[in-house]
Amino acid sequence: MARIELKNIAKAYGSVEVMRDINLSIDDGEFIVLVGPSGCGKSTLLRMIAGLEPISGGDFTVDGKRMNEVPPRDRDMAMVFQSYALYPHMDVARNMGFSLEIRKAANEERVSKVQEAARTLGLSNLTARLPKQLSGGQRQRVAMGRAIVRDPSAFLFDEPLSNLDAALRVEMRLEIARLHQRLKSTMIYVTHDQVEALTLADRIVVLNAGDIQQVGTPLELYDTPANKFVAQFIGSPTMNILDIEPKDGGVALKNGASLGLGLSNGQAAARELGVRPEHLNIVAQDVAHISGTAELVEHLGSDTNIHASVPGIGQVLVREHGHFALKSGDPVGIALDLDKTHLFDAEGRRLAA
Repeated sequence: MARIELKNIAKAYGSVEVMRDINLSIDDGEFIVLVGPSGCGKSTLLRMIAGLEPISGGDFTVDGKRMNEVPPRDRDMAMVFQSYALYPHMDVARNMGFSLEIRKAANEERVSKVQEAARTLGLSNLTARLPKQLSGGQRQRVAMGRAIVRDPSAFLFDEPLSNLDAALRVEMRLEIARLHQRLKSTMIYVTHDQVEALTLADRIVVLNAGDIQQVGTPLELYDTPANKFVAQFIGSPTMNILDIEPKDGGVALKNGASLGLGLSNGQAAARELGVRPEHLNIVAQDVAHISGTAELVEHLGSDTNIHASVPGIGQVLVREHGHFALKSGDPVGIALDLDKTHLFDAEGRRLAA
């Protein structure tokens, strides 16, 4: 295991700065997930940790030792890529143990580590097969096994499940979670899939345009997002954002409807209100905060998503649990759970309750 520190890390390509002032501490055995939209810098940051990209500024340390100029092979880290990158002419056992082979490890050690990794990943009966004889999930397990046999201080995952179908992604997500519980190794995982982030991470690092927006546990990011970007990125379906103006101790929506939020002095700068779809409910018109028309109703089995058009406000998404008897064109009354709303200023910063 390893304690990893990133202090004022920067990355530039020539005169173009793509990451700046990245500060992050990762504890021994912690599972950290880097998330953000395409181009936000999450894979670049992972590659700098691995040594595959040079660091333009700042200090990267592992257990207190500066590693900026240390070559990848000497960093004691194993990377699992989006592409399996298996040797097609080698069987599973040799693919998994090849890194030990080129390091001239003893045959007994190599066989022992490959067998142990195969047992851990449920590959014991597949070690004689070639990659072309494996499913996508099995190939990804082999790629993970190749990392495990090295017994690294940290595992680095670069969107390892993005090439798999939905069912296999769920299966492999569980496999990675079990692997972390068994090995208790430091793991840094890059994904654009927030479900992977919320279910796997001890802490999530949300990046945007080369900057860290927030670091916290999954529930911290869900319950107390630092800004509008994090609020809309974490949570599915995404948070509704409504324009507001402070008025008479509460707020007024764009269509004139009032909400009795009881603003504090520090919330007078509120200009937008966020509320998650699961914190809205379809109610009778006489007790509704806002009213509109159901434009699209998505019956998902466990939940029902109602896309409503509200005059003067626009689109609002409501998520009701279970089956909900509603169809497109029906009038709807919508009530907000006022205790679960979030207020943002004109710059998108969340205002503390």
